[in-house]
Amino acid sequence: MQLRAVVSTAAIHTIASPSHAFNFARHIIELNVHRAAKVAYTDDRGELTYGNLERSVRSFADSLHTIGLRREQRVLLSLSDGNEWPVAFLGALHAGIVPVPVNTLLTPDDYAYLIDHSGSAGAIVSRHILKNFTAGLARSTSRSCGPLIGAGPELPSDSDQDVIDFSTLVSEGNSSYVGESTHADAMAFWLYSSGSTGRPKGVVHTHANLFWTCELYAKRVLGLTEHDKIFSAAKLFFAYGLGNALSFPLTVGASVVLMADRPTPESVFTRLKQHQPTIFCGAPTLYAGMIASDHLPPKSSVALRLCTSAGEALPREIGERFTRHFCVEIIDGLGSTEMLHIFLSNRPGDIRYGTTGKPVDGYEVEIRDERGMAVKPNEIGDLWVRGPSAAIMYWNDRTKTRDTFHGPWLRTGDKYTCLEDGYFVYAGRNDDMLRISGQYVSPFEVESALTQHEAVLESAVVGVPDAFGISKCKAFVVLQAGVIPSAALASELQFFVKERLAPFKRPHFVEFVSELPKTTTGKIQRFKLREAALP
Repeated sequence: MQLRAVVSTAAIHTIASPSHAFNFARHIIELNVHRAAKVAYTDDRGELTYGNLERSVRSFADSLHTIGLRREQRVLLSLSDGNEWPVAFLGALHAGIVPVPVNTLLTPDDYAYLIDHSGSAGAIVSRHILKNFTAGLARSTSRSCGPLIGAGPELPSDSDQDVIDFSTLVSEGNSSYVGESTHADAMAFWLYSSGSTGRPKGVVHTHANLFWTCELYAKRVLGLTEHDKIFSAAKLFFAYGLGNALSFPLTVGASVVLMADRPTPESVFTRLKQHQPTIFCGAPTLYAGMIASDHLPPKSSVALRLCTSAGEALPREIGERFTRHFCVEIIDGLGSTEMLHIFLSNRPGDIRYGTTGKPVDGYEVEIRDERGMAVKPNEIGDLWVRGPSAAIMYWNDRTKTRDTFHGPWLRTGDKYTCLEDGYFVYAGRNDDMLRISGQYVSPFEVESALTQHEAVLESAVVGVPDAFGISKCKAFVVLQAGVIPSAALASELQFFVKERLAPFKRPHFVEFVSELPKTTTGKIQRFKLREAALP
């Protein structure tokens, strides 16, 4: 159940000790000095070569100091995916400033919370988001978070008079700026958890954490090379997207396609056909929508060699159908904001749909019971992990930090089983597990069975009390386009699950809905369904 990697001597020497000077942005620049003419990024408005990326990062880093931001101060980053994003993130790292990427679809109240919680000394915001952001700033207790930088193609308006132009900072800074000499274990950036169970938490990461995910997952599992072109539907503010579209490709000198739009099946198909990426990174909900779409392109129109999935466990039926159509495997994996990226994964040529594969080299994974003891194969328990990319802490949340981080080990909050042959199978989140007829029921197991029915697009299962207050299994079901909901279909789905799983696992109640509540990263918010199901 445990697996430890033998890491290369060169990798160890790169970040040999906490006192060793290491800045991830500088590391990326040095790796790609010979690729100046190669295209690093292509967004909806143009291309950015590796040479221009280096000059822009150095210049922007210098300008951040010029406008008054200082080393180790936080700067909130709310940018749509575009060529400005890697410049802003890497520029902050290069300057020793701590970027805090956040969701671009937040409400003013959300922004007010993040401004206050992070204590940011400045912000870099896409111009079309400025209205919501400034409204949030007005509602925050701090009232001001320092310099406000506006980025994007829109022309400045009268309301932008106090906004510093991003492109001006890039053009006027010193493009030879050498940057700050930071340490491998220095605080480099924060990411906010997705908030699938409530208020998001500020997860603090180091410069070294980015390095290790590239070494252990990007190179060893995905096998990325400079010849790849990556397209990630997961946005850059999300830990999964940050690896997919920034640290991974830039470490090997690959190219990246960025999309500012919301990732619908149709918008994804457009980029797959137009830009011909070799790697696509999505989430189960998106893959389900792609397979069900009337616009699904033929295999001959794309250049994919591999796909990845994270955020939620990938249902077996979705993976198998996608592979049958495109003749391309989906590497389903489990990661977390706290571990920065994927630490449990299937591998190319070793795919077992319906499982999350095996531990990534360099990470150790255990399944423990409530007493902290290892469980037997095929038994459900709590998933624990340790590895070099673990976060330092949750900002300003000592209680939650102590509950999650236990020395080198991290308690993920996921329930898992490990099969006798070493493959891990997802059973749900700790707070999602159901207790039916005195026995644990994994909501994901029931959802996977439902997804196999031809009428079902996706589903979510929660526990609800019946008339006597006894917990029962309820399924919220989204049907395929054109399928009419009915009581007869609900009964058919119940029988369908009963045929495939133990009888007590069948959903006692089935409710048809047009969509499931989700975070912007695609995770189902089951707590909202539980609240909606209460009398």
